[in-house]
Amino acid sequence: MKFDLKYALAVFLGAVSYGILSTIVVKAYDEGYQLGEVVGSQLLVGFVLSWLLAVYIRFKAGRNERRNAASSAGTPAAGTAKRTGLTWKQRLLLMSAGVPTALTGLLYYQSLRYIPNSLAIILLFQFTWIGVFIHAIRMRQRPNKLMLLTLIVLFIGTLFAAGIVDQGLTHFDALGVVLGLLAALSYSLFMLSSGKIVPSAEPAFRSAWMITGGLIVVFILFPPAFLFNGLIWGHLLVFGLLLGLFGAFIPPVLFAAGIPHIGEGAASILGASELPVAVMLSAIVLHERVSALQWGGVALVLIGVALPELVKRFPQTKARSFSHRA
Repeated sequence: MKFDLKYALAVFLGAVSYGILSTIVVKAYDEGYQLGEVVGSQLLVGFVLSWLLAVYIRFKAGRNERRNAASSAGTPAAGTAKRTGLTWKQRLLLMSAGVPTALTGLLYYQSLRYIPNSLAIILLFQFTWIGVFIHAIRMRQRPNKLMLLTLIVLFIGTLFAAGIVDQGLTHFDALGVVLGLLAALSYSLFMLSSGKIVPSAEPAFRSAWMITGGLIVVFILFPPAFLFNGLIWGHLLVFGLLLGLFGAFIPPVLFAAGIPHIGEGAASILGASELPVAVMLSAIVLHERVSALQWGGVALVLIGVALPELVKRFPQTKARSFSHRA
């Protein structure tokens, strides 16, 4: 697959957008807003933006169909094309696929109340190896040597990046760590299942229905009182707009545009840019201490994420030596 810089930039910018979310959430907490208000406003903005995009795409497609039908009037094919919509079963499946994203946001954002932003993003990135183990158990296959080497690099990098090596374990809140790991588990379940649910649907409509499902779940768990008590018209609206734009709208659109053109392997490497962006913002904006050892750990985690794709680019004889099953 040809590597196109334009589409690679789209994936990179989508990952960078994800990387700034946790900093915005911490700032919202500093303003006194609660978890349900933060996540609810984010998904509400994402819901509105996603459906506006979906309606625009549907309108544009319909206009093109009418133009084509008019230009081919009188031919046997005229007017025979019929747009295929989603069934309610497919819509419900997509809405159910949005539940893990809502749970991931709730768990991840709640962990930020107990642990530093820089640690929370490291814990979320554990979805890389959690997903591998879930897939191995489900397929009843042992990970190959390359994947085991990748997991070792990720584990060592996590120890350094999380600050465990230079600060020890007693420095961290156990509840925050558990919440961060649960967020990683939820995210890995989403990654394993989302691409297999109604893959033929238009990306904009897939995203819109998934966000709809996530929004319903959040509003059930945290009734949106902020919509009726006037809170939404304060600073919460600003945080909701930022979180909805950079978390629920821009990344899915950019990923849908870029990943099919550069491949999942290259996308995983570029997607990992979320990690250094989040850690950098933690140090610059939130003034969290990030040591040189932690930055070294971040680099190791990025190497671990990129390792499978880098090995693929080796000569086939070298790649084969890594890929034999243990």
